[in-house]
Amino acid sequence: MIKQKLEQLKTLFAEMDRALIAYSGGVDSTLVAKIAYDVLGDRALAVTAVSPSLLPEELEDAQIQAAAIGIAHQVIQTHEMDNPNYTSNPVNRCYFCKSELHDNLKPLALQLGYPYVVDGVNADDLGDYRPGIQAAKERGARSPLAELGITKAEVRQLSQHLGLSWWDKPAQPCLSSRFPYGEEITVSKLQRVGRAEIYLRKLGLKNLRVRSEGDTARIELPSEQIKEFVLTTDLPTLVSAFQEFGFIYVTLDLEGYRSGKLNQVLPLAVKA
Repeated sequence: MIKQKLEQLKTLFAEMDRALIAYSGGVDSTLVAKIAYDVLGDRALAVTAVSPSLLPEELEDAQIQAAAIGIAHQVIQTHEMDNPNYTSNPVNRCYFCKSELHDNLKPLALQLGYPYVVDGVNADDLGDYRPGIQAAKERGARSPLAELGITKAEVRQLSQHLGLSWWDKPAQPCLSSRFPYGEEITVSKLQRVGRAEIYLRKLGLKNLRVRSEGDTARIELPSEQIKEFVLTTDLPTLVSAFQEFGFIYVTLDLEGYRSGKLNQVLPLAVKA
C-alpha cells in the first residue's frame, strides 16, 4: 500500500511538470519536497516563509533538510503580524496567515514559471478545524497528500521508507497556535513562548507545547512523561527561566499534550 501511494505521488508530480512547494520543514511538506525533487529535479522549488511565528530552529531544520534532499530552497518574509485580523487572534486566525502566505507564493510562482503551488496538507488535516486550508484552496494551491488520501501515519511511513532521518519529527505548528482564541498575539509573546519551548527541548523533551494564557505558561507533555518530568526536573530553575522569558506563572497541564487542544472551546458549528 505504501509503495502504491508513493507511485501515485510520483505520477501526480510528473503531471505537474514544474512545482513550487510551500515548505515549512515539517514532516509533511518535507516529504512533498522530497518526492517533488525526485521526480522534477531542478523544476521543483521549496519556499519557506519566515515571520515571528516561526522558531529560528525550525528554519534551520528546514534548510538542513532541503540541503539533504537536494532541492532548491528559497526563504521569503511574510507579514501576517501587520494584519489586525490575524493579531486579534479570532477563531479563523489561520485563514489570514495562510492568505498572507499564498498571496506571496502565488505571484512568486508565476514570476518564476511554476504553474503549481503545492503544500503539505494531509488527509487527517481535513478532519480538523483548519481554516487555513480554505485560504490556500482559494488561491489555487494543491495538496497532493490530501488529494491521494495519505494520512499523517502514512506520511511517516513513506518518509521512513525513503530513508528520511526526520520521519518521526514531532509536529511543530506556528507559535500563534499556543494562544487561546481572542488573546492578542504580539511579537514579544511569540518570542517568550519560543524561548520557553526551546528551553524544554534542551532538557531532552520532544512532543511538547507551552501554551500562553495572559502571564501564565502552561506546559503540555505526553501524559506518560509527566511523573518523571516532575521528579527529575529542577523545577525552581525552570520557573526562574520562564520568568526571565516574561511569564509570571508556570503551570503543568495534568491532562497532558494533545494536538489542537485549544480548539476544544470551539462550538461544533465552527469546527464543521
